Formats: sequence, C-alpha cells, structure tokens
Amino acid sequence: MYEMRPTKNTPAHTTDRLAELICSNSLGSLRPTRAQGLLKEELRLLDCELLKIAQECSVPAGTALTVDRECFASKVTQRIEEHPLIDLIREEVTEIPRGLTILASGPLTSEALTRSIKEFCGEDFLYFYDAVAPIVSRDSLDLSKLVQASRYDAGEAGFLNSFMDKEEYLRFHAALISAKQHPLHDFEDSSFFEGCLPIEEIARRGERSLAFGPLRPTGFRDAEWRRPYAVVQLRPEDKATTMYNLVGFQTNLRNSEQERVFRMIPGLESAGFLRYGRMHRNTYIEAPRLIQPTLQFRKRADLFICGQLSGAEGYLSAITTGLLAGLNASRLSEGKPPLLLPPQTMLGALLARLAGQGSYASLMDRFTPTKPIFALLPSLDPLPKGKEARRKAYAERSLSALKKLLDSLD
Repeated sequence: MYEMRPTKNTPAHTTDRLAELICSNSLGSLRPTRAQGLLKEELRLLDCELLKIAQECSVPAGTALTVDRECFASKVTQRIEEHPLIDLIREEVTEIPRGLTILASGPLTSEALTRSIKEFCGEDFLYFYDAVAPIVSRDSLDLSKLVQASRYDAGEAGFLNSFMDKEEYLRFHAALISAKQHPLHDFEDSSFFEGCLPIEEIARRGERSLAFGPLRPTGFRDAEWRRPYAVVQLRPEDKATTMYNLVGFQTNLRNSEQERVFRMIPGLESAGFLRYGRMHRNTYIEAPRLIQPTLQFRKRADLFICGQLSGAEGYLSAITTGLLAGLNASRLSEGKPPLLLPPQTMLGALLARLAGQGSYASLMDRFTPTKPIFALLPSLDPLPKGKEARRKAYAERSLSALKKLLDSLD
C-alpha cells in the first residue's frame, strides 16, 4: 500500500494518518430502511473491518453512525501498520503501476498520478468543488441557548441545536449572502457539486432556501411546543464532545467572515473556531464509459478503481467500493472470477450505476458522483403501499439476495 503523505501532502489533509476524514464525520443513517443504513447491513454481511472500527469510534448522533475522526484515523492506521501481510510505503506514486493494482487515491489525487490516469483513460476528467464545514469548541458555546436533542427525538440525543425565530434567521441570511468569499482563481471555473453546496450558495437560491435545507426545523419543538423557524445543528466531533461540527455549513467564506456571520447564530456568539470551513477540488473519472460493475477497467482487467475517484460519493460509498475492489483483486489473484453483486443489493445497484447500467443509468446525461439511494434499485413487483413499507421490502430483498450470493461461494 502506497501513501504519499507526509512526504507530499494535499490541500485538505492535515495529518499523515490513513483514513483521515476531512469532510463530515458522519457515515449516515443506521436504519436499514434508509439507503445508507441498508448499505451498512450489507457491509456487516461482508465482514467489513472499517465498519467495525467506525463503530468502535462512534459518538452520539441520533440514528446516524458518526465517528470521532481522530480515533477512526488512528485505529485504521494502527491496524494497517501492524498487519503482517501489508507493507505500507510512504512515497508518492506518479504513474499507474503495472500488474494487479487498485487505484484508491481519492478525490485529491496528486497532479502526477492524475496525469497518468487521464492519459490511461483517454477521457477528460470531470470535477467539482467540495467544501467542509467549520468545527467549534464546546467550551466556547453558550449552552444555555442550545438544546440537546435529535430530530424527532430519534436515537441518542448527541446534537446541540440552536433555534432561530424568523427575525434572527432573516438577519443571518442577509449577512451570509453578502459575506466575502475566498477567490476560486486556483481552478478553472466554479463547478459546484449539488450534493455538497457551500451554505452561502444555498442561501443565494432564495430567502427560505436554508429553512427548507440544512436549517430545516422539522422534528423539533421549543419549550412552548412550537416549531422554530429554523434550526442550526451542531454534531459532536469526538467521544469527549469537546468539539462540534456545524452541520451543513460547508463554506468558502473568508475566515474572518465565518467568525462574523456564524457568531450571529444563538449560542455561538463567542464560538471558538478549531477549524474553518474551506473548499477543495475533488477529482473523479467518467466511470460509465470506463469501468465494469466489478470495478475493473474495461481496457485492463487487472486494474481496479474505488472510492470518490470512481464516482462513488461519500465516505460510506468509498468504504464499500474499496472493500469490493479488494475482494475482487484477491479473487483475480487466485484465478477466480470477480464477484458481480446482484443489482437488487444497494452496493450492486451502486456499482451498476457507476458502470452505466441499471434502472437509474438513463436519468442523468452528465455523470456526477453517485451516493446510495433507493432509486438505484430495480422496482418491486408488486409495490407495497406506503414509503416505509416499500423501504422495508427493498431492504429485505437486498439482504436476502446478498446472503444467497455469499452462501453460493466456496
């Protein structure tokens, strides 16, 4: 395994540890009737080591699996370094290696390796700007103005919540859309990814866009049992709950503007910023033209790709595609055929989407990173009535199909 850090760093990483989470520390819902929850159940069937480590490093976050990012990166690095069958080499790879290889270099692949991959693919890379949210210290917060609760009181109440009335919200919105941003002159244009828009970009789409987006108040009630006009959620970053992430507040604002504007949020008037929000460029290939649902390149069967670089969006998708790439590379080395997961499974449907197949393939002309969603799955027949009943039926079919496949293997 090659890792270029710390010999060469990226614009977003700050440590030399493997599996350093630079965006959200949430791996999504734990409910099997949610797409990311179903994907976790599939990972359990596949005996995923990273999922086990994530659970060891989990912090309270309602019904989501959220990790202490320091704990997670440290444990993953330790397991890799101590593994008797893995050699961890700290140097940059500048060209695609010959022989059996997995490309897992991520969205911040170095310029040299990016050129090599681009030359190999024969296609122009697509890209988008990605952003991360700021982190503040608990000691700097006015806890008397914050409510500890989860949406709809579901799961463990790990979030701190700031309730806004209409007047507070409108002042905040006006300040946000007029705040100064960092220039984007280091890149070609301002191509934002819809799944991770800076909060100021969402705000510019309308006065109430935030109240229907990351600041939506659904599932909350104040002391008088009224729904707030808007709610800012703070998610714990570590097990000791000394740090909190501003949920949905990925941003490209200047640091001084983040302090000025975000301190308008009730309870954050004296917020101490441990990390400012920032933007970086994410790179991915145009997967439907290039790879198979086994994550092999069509023009070279011994070359696999996974994670954000393959167009699988989010950390959980990176974990699942990485696991399958590893399993298939192992099978290939033993002379066995690669696993082709049933499209009825969430992971199988995601891989089919990446390969330009499946029921969702024709819905988007331009390929953009794909995350697990139920729309990827083949339709049920008959279709149960009610959203929750349909999700349950999809989950049961998915896990049944995966168990059947695994039972058939030697």
